[in-house]
Amino acid sequence: MNIAFAGFRHSHIFSLYEMAKEAKEVNIIGCFERDRDARAAAANTHGINFNFASYEQLLTDEAVKAVAIGDYYGVRGAMVIAALKAGKHVICDKPICTSLSELDVIENLCQQKGLVVSCMLDLRYMAQTEEVKRLILGGEIGRIHNVSFTGQHCLDYGKRPSWYFEEGKHGGTINDIAIHGVDLVRYLTEKNLTAVKCAVTKNAYATEETDFHDCAHFIAELEDITLMADVSYSAPKFSGMLPTYWDFYFWGSEGMIEFNLATNEIHIYKSEERIIRCPERKIEHLFDFIKEIDGEHTLMESYHILSSQRQTLTIQAAANK
Repeated sequence: MNIAFAGFRHSHIFSLYEMAKEAKEVNIIGCFERDRDARAAAANTHGINFNFASYEQLLTDEAVKAVAIGDYYGVRGAMVIAALKAGKHVICDKPICTSLSELDVIENLCQQKGLVVSCMLDLRYMAQTEEVKRLILGGEIGRIHNVSFTGQHCLDYGKRPSWYFEEGKHGGTINDIAIHGVDLVRYLTEKNLTAVKCAVTKNAYATEETDFHDCAHFIAELEDITLMADVSYSAPKFSGMLPTYWDFYFWGSEGMIEFNLATNEIHIYKSEERIIRCPERKIEHLFDFIKEIDGEHTLMESYHILSSQRQTLTIQAAANK
């Protein structure tokens, strides 16, 4: 598959670029970056060759079948829409866009043109994911009533891209971070958002950027499940991986399940604790993207990606009120 990369404003896109370089199924046609400093940094640190002078040139290249987008969050929606209008499939770093109105257009274009939109939602490939799904749907802890997750990140002020703190470029901490957790909970429970009970963001840690709401918390209902989450930029700068970095709890009528990204373990608490250790899994979002384009069912299909994006944006919108 011929793919072109547009935007290198977040570090996540570099992992996708390296994956594409290694994949025999992928041919990188070329790259584009509108920001001079970001372009120079990507060329110097990753050896990326920028052969497209504009995004329009990239989109009009008939050899390009798919576009990988990693520009700043606020411009991604417009870039995805432009790519779809040009007949290109899209894979994107999260989030795909920052407004529900953009998402409406993206969904309509996908349906009208039969195009695929995917996203780098890596938590679906956690070591524990498939076993936890089997346990939950198999009734291991009975009927699930409440779920919580924490996805705190380090603010890393001074090292994160400066555009995070520029008006109109970030789009909200819930949309930025929580999409990972919302998507995973949806996948594991097969439940969808029905109500946002409470969503709050505030500035606490980015003391030099008082308009940036680095703390984010919400309570929502996914049908008959209550979900509570904290996805703040509140984690200390730490040499390892904190246990609160993607830590999930599921409470059911007959027990509790806990797992996190720091280990490959699933902890089941009933009358006694049981631990299941799971084998590592490879992150396969690029290959699932290719398979979906070829008509196969995959773990990361457009419908699920767009549904998770819509539900996360709905929660972000509630916090913005």
